[in-house]
Amino acid sequence: MFNSQPREGLLLLLQMLRNKSQHCVWYGECAESDKVPGKKYNCNYTGTPKPLDPEGYDLLLELCPGYDYGNRELCCNVDQLRTLKASLQLPLQFLSRCPSCFFNLMNLFCELTCSPHQSQFMNATKFEYTNSTEFNSSSVVEVQYYIGQTFSNAMYNACRDVQAPSSNVPALSLLCGKTAQYCNATNWIQYMFDINNGQAPFPIVPIFTDVPVFGYTPMNNKTYGCSEGLDDGSGPCSCQDCTKECGPKPLPPPVPPPWTIIGVDAMTVIMWISYITFLFVFIGTVLAAWCYRKRTILSEYGPILDSNNPLSLNSDNPEAVNASCCETLGERFENALRAIFSSWGSFCVRYPGSVILGSLLLVTASSGGLVYMRITTDPVELWSSPGSQARQEKDYFDSHFGAFYRTAQLIITTPLNETFTYKPYFGGSDVPFGAILDKDILHQVRWRMERISVETLTGERELVWNTFLSYSAPASLNDTTLLHDPCLGTFGGPVFPWLALGGYDSTNYNNASALVITFPIHNSRNDTDRLGQAQAWEKEFIRFMKDFHNPNLTIAFSSERSVEDEINRESNSDISTVVLSYAIMFVYISLALGHINSCRRLLVDSKISLAIAGILIVLSSVASSLGIFSYVGIPLTLIVIEVIPFLVLAVGVDNIFIIVQTYQRDERLPQEELHQQIGRILGDVAPSIFLSSFSETVAFFLGALSNMPAVRTFSLFAGLAVFIDFLLQISCFVSLLGLDLKRQEANRLDIICCAKLPEGQETRTDSILFRFFKKVFAPLILKEWVRPIIVAVFVGVLSFSIAVVNKVEIGLNQQLSMPDDSYVLEYFKNLSQYLHTGAPVYFVVEDGLNYSSLEGQNAVCGGVGCNNNSLVQQVYSASLISNYSTIAVTPSSWLDDYFDWVKPRSTCCRYNNATGAFCNASVVDPSCVHCRPSTQSGKQRPLGDDFMRFLPMFLSDNPNVKCGKGGHAAYATAVDVFPNNTQVGASYFMTFHTILKESSDYIDALKMARILADNISQTMDHKVFAYRWVLLLLSYSSLGVI
Repeated sequence: MFNSQPREGLLLLLQMLRNKSQHCVWYGECAESDKVPGKKYNCNYTGTPKPLDPEGYDLLLELCPGYDYGNRELCCNVDQLRTLKASLQLPLQFLSRCPSCFFNLMNLFCELTCSPHQSQFMNATKFEYTNSTEFNSSSVVEVQYYIGQTFSNAMYNACRDVQAPSSNVPALSLLCGKTAQYCNATNWIQYMFDINNGQAPFPIVPIFTDVPVFGYTPMNNKTYGCSEGLDDGSGPCSCQDCTKECGPKPLPPPVPPPWTIIGVDAMTVIMWISYITFLFVFIGTVLAAWCYRKRTILSEYGPILDSNNPLSLNSDNPEAVNASCCETLGERFENALRAIFSSWGSFCVRYPGSVILGSLLLVTASSGGLVYMRITTDPVELWSSPGSQARQEKDYFDSHFGAFYRTAQLIITTPLNETFTYKPYFGGSDVPFGAILDKDILHQVRWRMERISVETLTGERELVWNTFLSYSAPASLNDTTLLHDPCLGTFGGPVFPWLALGGYDSTNYNNASALVITFPIHNSRNDTDRLGQAQAWEKEFIRFMKDFHNPNLTIAFSSERSVEDEINRESNSDISTVVLSYAIMFVYISLALGHINSCRRLLVDSKISLAIAGILIVLSSVASSLGIFSYVGIPLTLIVIEVIPFLVLAVGVDNIFIIVQTYQRDERLPQEELHQQIGRILGDVAPSIFLSSFSETVAFFLGALSNMPAVRTFSLFAGLAVFIDFLLQISCFVSLLGLDLKRQEANRLDIICCAKLPEGQETRTDSILFRFFKKVFAPLILKEWVRPIIVAVFVGVLSFSIAVVNKVEIGLNQQLSMPDDSYVLEYFKNLSQYLHTGAPVYFVVEDGLNYSSLEGQNAVCGGVGCNNNSLVQQVYSASLISNYSTIAVTPSSWLDDYFDWVKPRSTCCRYNNATGAFCNASVVDPSCVHCRPSTQSGKQRPLGDDFMRFLPMFLSDNPNVKCGKGGHAAYATAVDVFPNNTQVGASYFMTFHTILKESSDYIDALKMARILADNISQTMDHKVFAYRWVLLLLSYSSLGVI
């Protein structure tokens, strides 16, 4: 058996010799990379490190401050440092908000690029020889990089929570080549070193190990956790970027248990007990009263059955009753009304021409206002009160940030069920995809999208090109395939799968069964021309989609005007319903009003002309009401036009039957003329009609106190129409009734008044319906044993209705307002079935906050140094309990992105030193200099004048692969900058709700957002409100629900 100690000593000696002979692997840049255009290979060099040219001292201090000491002997030159800075621009912009994360990342690349000990952990495995005589005429085209597993895990852990505010996602979702959920330390580093990411000029093969392998000691430098500060004084990362800084995860308040008694709903138990108690008391009282009456009174109601006297039995001897003061006043008031209406009825019958002419003049004058009639169909004007919270918030948002986009949306599915498998270019497991993501299907979709056209107001046709579809991964800024297609949308930002796809499970986007394509359309608050153009585009869009037919595609679509258009279409189709209803009512009134005793007198006793007059009076009252309010300038709604005719018809017909049938059952007194009889009858019934009509009118006018415009308008028009209908019935209709009775007494035919029947003896009989109620129904319900049962049943129904009233859900189902054949119904169905994101919600900070001060910034931002209870931090905390708060993701913060954009390390913020004009990151011009110096003060947040100086540049900068932090795509309208760029006014911070499907979900979500906004307002001591543009929420707000 050999002794192991000599062998271990030999290995130790060899390791010491190797460490002593450490050298560079490369130095300088050589030939152009043939794999990544625009990139260069590093030159093969195995000598000792060389002193850095003084020209690169500042760059070294900026990128790799750990090597800024002594004579700075390194394995890189200034060109390599410049290349390193350019290659790390995107990680810099997205990860520098967490200092420890970015420090660890820079450590990884500084050791790779410039370490004087490169040969300790790097091995050049492939070379490419050139004709140049410089640097041994060869370039390094592949290296192995031995990285400590401990280091890589620590670097990943420090960066995994860092957020990308403009996109509401973790930054690693944009830098790892896949979503953050599937990103880990290994595949993140592999992606950064892969030439397919567009940044690495040659393959760098990472080998992860914590122990020496093949004589190479892995790079395992010191790392900093996200909760640790750096030696240069940088603080720990914020809670938003480091969960360790957040403490315990917030817990939602416990859901209040249902209110129960012995396991049963409490309201049900209470109403059961109340009802049973009522039954015991009621039955006891009834039995006691029955026993008492049995001994003293035979029956209170017996005489009714044999009496034809319509008066109350108690009025037979009025002097025997001791009336109270109120009863005496009531009797006098009733007698006064009887006298007034009796005289008026007699007058109307004696002078029918004057009364009818006066009525016609009144109706004509009132209806003349219809020429000024305006109909409003705007749902905002219909359902949202100008004083409601939702409406005020909308007006504030529109006035500071512009009117919210109008939208048109397509939800595309396919009847095909075939799936296909994607085989990656560079290995990896096969990925199955749903049929909707098949290349041929996507080509058909794209071709159709490119054909969407619009007719402008001038009649010309122009194509609207839409490039919403991309065949590349939406979770990275560069395509990782040979295609190298950019994954940024045409607006400059990434298009995320939960916005563009639908019908998938969890985050398996490859299983999507629907494409969601949204067209944002410019809206305008005051420019009617632009608004008209947008509406014209939408009209043509709807026409185009209705004409679309493809057996492989099923498209549900909608636009901003769709709901309004469909309601208008339904209203137009309801005209025939109104006409048919009035025709049916006309036939019914004609037959029911006439007291026809024989077929011989059918045309004499019928009331066809009187029925026509009654219906015309109803229509006249409606037209008069519409006209009077049109004079005042109150706009009509479709609800008024569709509902009020039916309402007034129901009330009016009721009064007509009361007047006519009271006359038919009355006997004319001796020496009494027709006008006196009608006057007496009107004196009997008109007070009741007056009081009921007056009550209905007052009730409707009280409804006008509602702050919901549609309800208020309906109540005003309905109340006035009912009152005018009453006036016309006791005047015009009474006069017409007198004329019709004179015709009937003269045996003249109805309608054909010139024709007359010969005299004949006719007997009067009661109608079947009258005999039924008099002989059957009334005696039955007045029986002593029936009356208690009716009361008990009624109270029972009332009790159980109260028991379930708290379970009635308040909401407005859009589908119920659409016609059965509407294309929008299919859209609503698909919206609920496929959509995987909730509505956007904006936390609006009203103007007055000083963003140029450190205090103002800390109250809002979510990065290093910001308050733990800042706006961004509170919304982020709410997103951690999304099942309760309904806040799905971290908010997009223009302030945090601006801080990253303006950093001196970044190439985003540059301006022309001669003209002062902004230089985009893609501009190559030596006159363009960084906005802020690479000094300690320059690395701090911009304050005062510096803050406002560069903010307009940020808001005008479009994101690109060199600068992903440009603010124009995400924040162009999010910041209201004062004239001359003197100050920031209002601004908003956007996030998304969780998936909302039912109307109750929308209500609850907005409730929670408003609670959160109120908490933020109290913390900041500044007004913040939650705004979400969902049309139906305005009506929910008017209902007083939120």
